[in-house]
Amino acid sequence: MPRTKSSAKSSEKEGIPRWIEEEIRSIQFTESEILNRTGYILEIYQDDYKLDIQLYEALPDGRTIVEGIDVPSSQDISKFMKGFVYEFKIKMSRGKLSENTIEFLKSQFMVDMDAIYQFELIELQLMDVESEENLQDSLDDIDDS
Repeated sequence: MPRTKSSAKSSEKEGIPRWIEEEIRSIQFTESEILNRTGYILEIYQDDYKLDIQLYEALPDGRTIVEGIDVPSSQDISKFMKGFVYEFKIKMSRGKLSENTIEFLKSQFMVDMDAIYQFELIELQLMDVESEENLQDSLDDIDDS
């Protein structure tokens, strides 16, 4: 049964219109920067080669949790460990939304969003935090003597 104009409008109110979905699907990530941050792995998705990570230092957009960061297939994701401190080297790419989409999201969903971000893990290094703490404790003991 074909849609009438009224049913098409009501479906747009229920969700995101097709034109916005198309824009998001075809967004061009034009701005990229490489960032180094420390944090730990919250979740590992081995089949999808993705991670959820918590960062100690915020990213430029203010977030400290990155969900679904892409892991290069050259990395052995099975060796990653949750809860351990790592230094992450992250490629953060930004794709700007159109003014029409920005305004629609504000007016219909009260969402203040002007860009879509994509995150890719370039490399990670396990940090030996416990050894550093033990070294500091040893140095403190020497100072106390």
